[in-house]
Amino acid sequence: MRRLPLSLCAAALLLSGCSLAPTYVRPEAPVPEQWPTGAAYPAPAEGEAGLPWRSLVANEKLRSVIGRMLENNRDLRASLANVAAARAQYRGDRSALLPTIGASGSAAVTGGRNDSADSYSASVGISAFEIDLFGRLRNQASAQLETYLSTESGMRASRLSLVQETATAYATLAADEDLLGIARDTAESARRTVALNQSLFDAGLGNAVDLENAKTLLAQAESDLAAATTQVAQDRNALNLLVGAPVEEALLPASLAEIDGTIAVPPAGLSSTVLLRRPDVVEAEHALKSANYSIGAARAAFFPTISLTAAFGFASSALSELFKGGSSGWSVTPSAELPLVGGSRGADVDYAEAERDRYAALYEKAVQTAFRDVADALARHGTIAAQRDAQGRLVAAAQRSLSLSEEQYRAGTLGFIDVLTAQRTLYSARQTEVAATLADIGNRFALYGAIGADDTL
Repeated sequence: MRRLPLSLCAAALLLSGCSLAPTYVRPEAPVPEQWPTGAAYPAPAEGEAGLPWRSLVANEKLRSVIGRMLENNRDLRASLANVAAARAQYRGDRSALLPTIGASGSAAVTGGRNDSADSYSASVGISAFEIDLFGRLRNQASAQLETYLSTESGMRASRLSLVQETATAYATLAADEDLLGIARDTAESARRTVALNQSLFDAGLGNAVDLENAKTLLAQAESDLAAATTQVAQDRNALNLLVGAPVEEALLPASLAEIDGTIAVPPAGLSSTVLLRRPDVVEAEHALKSANYSIGAARAAFFPTISLTAAFGFASSALSELFKGGSSGWSVTPSAELPLVGGSRGADVDYAEAERDRYAALYEKAVQTAFRDVADALARHGTIAAQRDAQGRLVAAAQRSLSLSEEQYRAGTLGFIDVLTAQRTLYSARQTEVAATLADIGNRFALYGAIGADDTL
């Protein structure tokens, strides 16, 4: 007979497991199965989509910077703390599925003028354990598990984004260093031009217009030089913030040319189904699954709640006799509660279903956003090589134009305004060439982040 409480507990656990949650079906991805094609896009390429960031980046200095960022970035640390908190909440909800066994003991001594009485007791048992016949607790635990998994995927999305952001900030710093160098070169060239025109003017061989025109280019270059100096300092500050610690000079880029050949182009594959692996899409799907389980928990509120309290223990008037035969006893107290009229149960189910529909829409929007991110990056990748080639030819032509203009100006067959125009054209072309190179490198990082298939995170 003493085994009866344990038998009842075992039966209660066996009865648990019914679920009223709807069967989960992943929504159809509201995007084409294949990537866009057309004049702006590269030819489709077979093979696995995406790259781990260490395969994407061959530059050792940039690798070191990204590695430090993954260790020190404060946003990433906050994301990891969110994951730990979600895991703890899941463990708390899951613990309700199993009975809590506790032990207690007490002693009482009473006395008066003529007599006294002693009593001692010790017991072990289960207190108010809910038998989850209709899956309310199980669905709540499953919903919390999906929330935890969603938070974990969100952390992975943050890491992916931070790798892309850090690499882009590193390339931006290199580009601004190049622009600083161009402004410095142009300012130095402009100073020589001003000095030449000043000497010609002083000798009566030049005119004030040419002199002032020469000064305009110098002033523009000096203004750009000051702005570029500030921008480089701000770029370093931004990189330090991302990395979470100061980045020493030895790890900073010298120029875009140092980076350009060390960044791979992530393959996009043939099918857009790779997007289902993107961390933010996975995050959205786990949130949808959590909402789906919440419907089951809300539906279970319409059914009885059955609780069980059971105890096995000893009681005696003498402490020395407490655990001897005849002092033991047990008790089992089941209870049930059935809601009849009133309450918010119907509204709770409607709310849970509406939340499920909302998260389904958010999941579909996440897939659509991911598809657009990849399509935009592919469109840029499909045209950037032609743009860079044309920009390189523009710089070369502008350089030759300036050389010819200066020769003819010295020979007296061309006016200074033509030399000035050639100088400004070359200055602008060199700046645009840097912008095109940065766009190319940045697009490779953008394609890496858009595909989101980095399994090393």
